[in-house]
Amino acid sequence: MSGRPLLNRRLGGLGTTIFAEMSALAAETGAINLGQGFPDTDGPESVREAAVRALRDGRGNQYPPGPGVPELREAIAHHQQRFYDIELDPDAEVLVTAGATEAIAATMLALLEPGDEVIAFEPYYDSYAACIAMAGALRVPLTLRAPSFRPDLDELRSKITPQTRLLLLNTPHNPTGMVLTTEEQSAIAALAVEQDLLVVTDEVYEHLTFDGAAHVPIASLPGMRERTVSISSAGKTFSYTGWKVGWVMAEGPIVSAVRTAKQYLTYVSAGPFQYAIAEALRLPDAYFDGFRADLRRKRDLLGDGLRAAGFEVYQPQGTYFITTDITPFGEKDAYAFCRALPERCGVVAIPNSVFYDAPGAGRTQVRFTFCKKDEVLAEATSRLRRLAS
Repeated sequence: MSGRPLLNRRLGGLGTTIFAEMSALAAETGAINLGQGFPDTDGPESVREAAVRALRDGRGNQYPPGPGVPELREAIAHHQQRFYDIELDPDAEVLVTAGATEAIAATMLALLEPGDEVIAFEPYYDSYAACIAMAGALRVPLTLRAPSFRPDLDELRSKITPQTRLLLLNTPHNPTGMVLTTEEQSAIAALAVEQDLLVVTDEVYEHLTFDGAAHVPIASLPGMRERTVSISSAGKTFSYTGWKVGWVMAEGPIVSAVRTAKQYLTYVSAGPFQYAIAEALRLPDAYFDGFRADLRRKRDLLGDGLRAAGFEVYQPQGTYFITTDITPFGEKDAYAFCRALPERCGVVAIPNSVFYDAPGAGRTQVRFTFCKKDEVLAEATSRLRRLAS
């Protein structure tokens, strides 16, 4: 074989995801895993039973339609009308994907050419970097800085060049928990219209906002319908992350472009689960309100415990993650801290530094998830109090 590297150079430096690395460390040490964001309880029983019915009735056991089963596409359109007063044509403007991760990948592959620039909030979910790289495009970070992690809109404007193709937004934002205000989104929308940019927005935590923060899809703002790709999924809202049911919403020509790329990735997936999520999206408001209230309580439980252990805690407005700072312990390297934490305290967390391009940015920030049972959070914070001594 030649001396040429086996891995495509566009993916150089990405390697194994931090989530896989830290989850493996949790399994190896028996530590409590507050790193990877998956619940330790299943979602509504009625939704699980809907999946069982679909399996038994033979619905979705063979290849479902490429765009997704009609029942789910109709439920997604109904959901957008119900919560955001956005009208969608379920046949032309909705595409079902293998989770939001595939939705992002298919969107980047479809809409980007080599050399295009993508402005994205930093720190960013690690798949963004990989998907942009696979498309041959260049990521341009807009750094969100502690303690508020609000975007600097003047800095955003300054980063736009003739090569800028799209803005990749994530609100509610993982890992910081920041939720864009309507005023911020309006300013971003005006900039996108002025500069004729596409906007791709990852909204998987749309129903997990706290303390009066509210999620407003940027697609609902003036001038944005025709230039926005909205992405969401069922995993975070209904606590069935393993089912991998996501979706893309946009005007017909954009969805058609994304579908062209998507059909050569998984083609189709999660057939029976699509029918179940169609029912989940039509659950009454009481479910969504109760789920949000429960996660807010868990946020406060973990946040109080982290403060008692000595962390500086940045209160999240959304998602189910808390970003902390380890400087009060005299620590300066989040990655080294997280590698040692299972042995020191029997807890696994994620270093935010891996989500940054900027040298030194986020180097003392550590992310914990609170989508766990109360007793697990209580035990984890009890263990973490060892740090205070």
